[in-house]
Parts: sequence; C-alpha cells; structure tokens
Amino acid sequence: MSAAVQSPPWSRAPFGRVVTAMVTPFRPDGQVDLELAARLADHLVSHGSDGLVICGTTGESPTLSWEEQHALFAAVKQAVGERARLVAGSGSNCTAEAIEATREAAALGADGALVVVPYYNKPPQDGLEAHFRAIAQAAPDLPLMLYNIPGRTGTSLAPETVARLVELPNVVAFKAASGSTDEVSALRLCCGDRLAIYSGDDALTLPMLAVGAVGVVSVASHVAGPQIARLVHAFLDGDPALALALHEQLLPLTRALFCTTNPVPVKAALELQGWPVGAPRLPLLAASEAVKQRLSETLAALRPT
Repeated sequence: MSAAVQSPPWSRAPFGRVVTAMVTPFRPDGQVDLELAARLADHLVSHGSDGLVICGTTGESPTLSWEEQHALFAAVKQAVGERARLVAGSGSNCTAEAIEATREAAALGADGALVVVPYYNKPPQDGLEAHFRAIAQAAPDLPLMLYNIPGRTGTSLAPETVARLVELPNVVAFKAASGSTDEVSALRLCCGDRLAIYSGDDALTLPMLAVGAVGVVSVASHVAGPQIARLVHAFLDGDPALALALHEQLLPLTRALFCTTNPVPVKAALELQGWPVGAPRLPLLAASEAVKQRLSETLAALRPT
C-alpha cells in the first residue's frame, strides 16, 4: 500500500472545515446589497463557518459584474476580518479573464481563490491543465482551490490531471462536486496529502470525510451551520455515531435545498429565517410556493444543535 493511502488526510484544511459558499443578497431594485452581505457574512462566521467563498456559483457569479464582485468581497472582508478564511470565486471559461480575476483576488487580500473548470467550451485534459497552470503561475502567492462540477461545466477534471497540477505550490485544494465519493478516492490515490479535498455536496459530506475529504464547501450551512460544523468535528474527533446521527438529521434539509437549481432554494430558506436576501437574478427565478412550503416544513423539523 502506498504512503499516500496510509497517511491521515485530515490534518490540513487550508480554508477551514466548514466553508460556506455564500449567497449574494440583492436589494428590491436588483442591486447588490453590500450592507446585508456584510451582516450575513458576520452571522455565518458566528454560526459554524470558518471559511467563506465569495462570488462562487451559489453567489450567482455568472450574473455579477467583476466590479460588483470586487465590491462584495471588500465588504465581506471588512466585516469578517481575520475570523475566517475568505476565498474569492475567480473562475471563467476564458483563461485570460480568470487570470485577471485571480490576480485581483490576491490584490484584494483573499486567502485563496476558487477556480472552476471552464464551462461550455469543454476543453480536453491538456487544455484544462494548461488553463489551471496559467492561472496558478500568474498568481503564485495565492492558494488555489480547483473546482470540479461536471454537471454545470460539461466536462470533468481528471485526477491524473490534478496530480500534475498539484506539483505547483499554490494548487492546494480541490472542491469535489461530481456527486461521487469515488472522485475523492481517486484523487487520494493520485495526490495523497498534497491536496486538501473538500466535499462540494452537502449530502455527501460524511461519506467524503470517510474516504479522505478534510471538510465541506457548504450551501446548507447558511441555515444549519452549527449542525454541519458539529458533524464534521464529530467525525474528525472520532465519534462516527454522532456524525452519522447528524448526517441523517440533515438529509431532509440538504435534499430540500437542491430540489431545484441552487441558489434558488437557499435564498428562499434565508428569507424564511428573516434574511431579506432577495430573489436570484435572471435567468433564475424566485422559489415557487411549493418549494417554499417544503423548506418551511423542513426547517421547522430541524432540531437545534
């Protein structure tokens, strides 16, 4: 058995254990609500999150201008300070644009950047490697989290490609959102402890921890942050029974939050909890009454941690 398989994977979590992929609040006129974003970020950090992703997919990055993204990151950073690791979404299917955004993230004081697999143009593996290599080399002092979500991008970053990229010193983490724990195992075999793997699917957090993930990039932590943090730490502290109980308790919520396109349900859930974050921008629409009802019932049944 190789040393990569034998070594414990949980000792290094460069962006924290529970990293919330934060929504972007909008005012009734459709503009970004920077004041509410700052208050929400402060709340999340006080309720289980030790990292935040700003302007990822949950933050509706495809419909935000770069200027809006920079202003949002600055507002969150001012609110949170050093209490959490802040990761800026800087991915694009245009390599030059992703390079510029990643450099700007470094200039704004980000602790890292989340860089998604290029979407729509479906590059082959050598193109993906060249894309990520160019970004990493353009911002060599900024730690990067590669983000694989083939259901949205149309292609998948192979573990063998990641193994070559992880030779770059600032490629330190991977958000695994393929929907399979096999991806974590394959990455562990290829990369060992050189790569910190995060679950990109709330429902798979516990199974992915069991095969070597170090934490989760979470959507559900907007409304159940303490429970998710307790689940992760119960597993890491050697209490799998408690972790399993929390996993089962949270399953109805994680299913409800993905009953339609993210972030539609989570924004509705936040509204139900008194956070007026607004509807998503087009082409997404606000949650239907049926989705709101399901979320209301699920949140009411969720026991406090």
